[in-house]
Amino acid sequence: MRRAWTRYSTATLYALTEHLRNRLALVLVVFFVPVWITLVYLVITDVDVRFYLRASEQQITVDGNDVSKISGAVNAVTLIVGFMMFIVTFRSTGFDQRLAMAGYPRLHLLLAKLTALLVASALVCAYAVAVICVYWVPEQPVLLWTALLGAALAFGGLGVALAAVLRGELEGMFAIIMLSIIDMGLQNPVSNPASDSDIVRYLPTYGAMQSGVTAGFLDTTPVLHLFLGPLWFLCAVVVAGTAFRLRTRDRRIGLPAPGFGGRRGTPRGSPAGT
Repeated sequence: MRRAWTRYSTATLYALTEHLRNRLALVLVVFFVPVWITLVYLVITDVDVRFYLRASEQQITVDGNDVSKISGAVNAVTLIVGFMMFIVTFRSTGFDQRLAMAGYPRLHLLLAKLTALLVASALVCAYAVAVICVYWVPEQPVLLWTALLGAALAFGGLGVALAAVLRGELEGMFAIIMLSIIDMGLQNPVSNPASDSDIVRYLPTYGAMQSGVTAGFLDTTPVLHLFLGPLWFLCAVVVAGTAFRLRTRDRRIGLPAPGFGGRRGTPRGSPAGT
């Protein structure tokens, strides 16, 4: 048990260190989140808009500026966390493969990345809620943080999965950016009056948006919708874990052992059958 904990803690420390070395991601956290939410506050209209809460099966009227702060926060945390997890996972793939081939447990490596994802997501989401509270105090700030955390975990898991299946950084970054833009563009009632379409239920941050709007304007808790983000996260982790296992499997099985010649088990220079 102690040996397993040592392996896990070592891999986790390495994963967290990799995040701290990602200076671009740290700059985005510090500056992009407040700049984006501030621009929403200054630019987006505060006219009342209708938002369909499937969590409680009701149409509610919300302030367009306030609901855009929620969608802006979701957009910001998904972009940042998805970017962080993709870059760290992609750039450490070769090192992780060598560790796995040398006998380091794959499970410990994967759990370390997921722990780093959880820590990074929790901090980024707390920062985003704090910035929102500067301009507007939602009804349930803690629930809003939980909703944002679900969105961050969903995109963090997608970032890990994309890093495991794609071959280039550009492809992964483009995929994350486009997914986040499409996701929030369709769900924000200010930019899309038809945001109550059934299609939005299949978007990664649908549960987070439903929970976030509930947290902003109501005093109820949409329990089922809070679990949609973690569900996306688990599905992405399964994809990432499967891809990682396939990439790090031992391809030497069935090949002649080192130091042996044409027939397996027959030393070089020795007649066959001696």
